[in-house]
Amino acid sequence: MTLRLLLPTLTFTLTLSSAALAAAEPVAFDSFTYTGRDDVFAPPLPVGHYRNPILAGYYPDPSICRVGDDYYLINSSFAHFPGIPIFHSRDLVNWEQIGHVIDRPTQLKYDGLGITRGIFAPAISHHNGVFYIVCTMVDAGGNFLMTAKDPAGPWSDPVWLDFDGIDPSLFFDDDGRAWMVNNGNPPDNQPLYQGHRAIWIQEFDITNQKLTGPRSIIVNGGVDLAQKPVWIEGPHLYKREGWYYLCCAEGGTSSQHSQVILRGKSPTGPFTPWDKNPILTQRDLDGSAPHAVTCTGHADLVIGPDGNWWSVFLACRPYAPDRWATGRETFLLPVKWTDDGWPQILPPGERVPYIVKSPIFKNQSAQTIAQEKTEGTEKNHSSNTRPSVSSVTSCENALVPLSGNFTLTDEFDQPALSPLWLMLRTPKETWWQLADGKLSLTPRVDALGGKGNPSFLGRRVQHAKFDASVTLAVPAESGIQAGLTIIQNEKQYFTCQVSRAGDLVSLAVVRCHQGKSETLVERSLAATDEIELQLHADATTYTFRCARDGGEPELLLAGIDSYPASVQAAGGGMHFTGALVGIYALKAP
Repeated sequence: MTLRLLLPTLTFTLTLSSAALAAAEPVAFDSFTYTGRDDVFAPPLPVGHYRNPILAGYYPDPSICRVGDDYYLINSSFAHFPGIPIFHSRDLVNWEQIGHVIDRPTQLKYDGLGITRGIFAPAISHHNGVFYIVCTMVDAGGNFLMTAKDPAGPWSDPVWLDFDGIDPSLFFDDDGRAWMVNNGNPPDNQPLYQGHRAIWIQEFDITNQKLTGPRSIIVNGGVDLAQKPVWIEGPHLYKREGWYYLCCAEGGTSSQHSQVILRGKSPTGPFTPWDKNPILTQRDLDGSAPHAVTCTGHADLVIGPDGNWWSVFLACRPYAPDRWATGRETFLLPVKWTDDGWPQILPPGERVPYIVKSPIFKNQSAQTIAQEKTEGTEKNHSSNTRPSVSSVTSCENALVPLSGNFTLTDEFDQPALSPLWLMLRTPKETWWQLADGKLSLTPRVDALGGKGNPSFLGRRVQHAKFDASVTLAVPAESGIQAGLTIIQNEKQYFTCQVSRAGDLVSLAVVRCHQGKSETLVERSLAATDEIELQLHADATTYTFRCARDGGEPELLLAGIDSYPASVQAAGGGMHFTGALVGIYALKAP
């Protein structure tokens, strides 16, 4: 038997085995609500300004390209599926997700991967009507290329590229040639110190989609090899006024992260670093200060609608000293060029601002933009929350806020799931269904703590302070649990779960820390058919409640330390994702 299924902006066919057809009875989820309420987003947004981050929550490693008046942005997605979210904008501020690049289970295999493996640092470019994405599938194939005529898809199956390293990026020169740059091994594969890497370049044959000619190193170690720079990576090439600019991240993706710039007269070098590098970093500032932004780097540059250069980059927002759960987010800042031709994103010692003046279109005044905002037109260039949206009760793409404080309720009444919903790794059977205003998940034995594809759907946590709730039917069968979860990776998560226990309903809050599960509270209630499970996140603490049949909330557990769901608990500087909050169903083995 086959079913034709709709996922976020994607369609594919899966074949159901006889075992799948005999699975446990599905658990029906009626609605899911998420409310963000971070203090940093509370101040009003002045007319003509936007709010950072432009993509709040786990949206790391941004890459951007411009095609005419349109901008397209993508992010890393690691072992989450669908993979590589792709966004569209016309002003760099308001973004709408138009799909995913990895939207078919047959494109890539995530089997057995840890959540932080898989898709690393994709880079997007455009040439002669074709979009190109180059990327690395870590631990599962290496570097590859995908193409599409329409950025919303479909995207091709991967074309595998035979070179070592990570973070490839394609540069199309104005002479018709193309070049691939990437992070690779140091000379002779002999590192001089831990973190010693190099930036390599090789010509790319556009017609045959393969590398050609000699491969050479254009940066050894970083800006100054004598200083033992670490983890030179994320390279992008640009051309401006006869110069080729090589923009790279340096220092690792944690608190020492930075962005550096070099330039030369040829794409193959030699390249000279700017004597005032880095062009962006927060490493010399107190990361524990209120509303600090840390870990800035992995930038990509683009010419904005105002004719000036702009940068997108990743950064983190700690809610306690060296602690956050949201992961690495996408920020936007203008680029200033020095009189002698060097780009700078932020001067040394200057903090990343949360509110920034928006780019103004050429031949368009700030007064015109303000008037458009007042009139409520679709050309809302002054805010990166959707026009006047603070509460959304559907998941149509155009209404989904991506930053700021907001409430979003998914009633599961759309024909397809919102692109916000993610799975862990690729599905091999159809365990979800949208029908009659409900989302049903078939419980299976794949667990959150394993490396398979559990019956789980989650959305990115975008705030340190948030509320999440789900209304679901109590599982009809014994041996089935379902509920609400916040998960950082397969070894770090909380669940608030409900199950049937004879004539009673069992409720429990379970914490998994470093792979070890512990039941924090367990309670039996009189039988009920429907229950609401609630999570109240207040940065460093979580509180869990339940409500039966639409009644008043009842406390299950108050003020538990949220640390197990943080990036730091899951691996700190070497952990690349952010937390997801969502729903799941599980069948006992």
